Amino acid sequence: MPIETMKYIIYKEGKYYVSQCLTVDISSFGDTVEEATFNLKEALSLYFEDDQAKMNYHMLPGDSSPGS
Repeated sequence: MPIETMKYIIYKEGKYYVSQCLTVDISSFGDTVEEATFNLKEALSLYFEDDQAKMNYHMLPGDSSPGS
């Protein structure tokens, strides 16, 4: 299932950049902003591969994220 729209933030914590998805409770980190973003996308892809996770994801009005 493709990831269409996910809102996320990136912030620096110590020597790492933390990427946190605001749409679902998934986060990752990396040495650079690019690495943190890539790692978050990979974590989200793995999360949505799980059928049980898809069933636990609820749509919000106006949201076009996976699980629809």
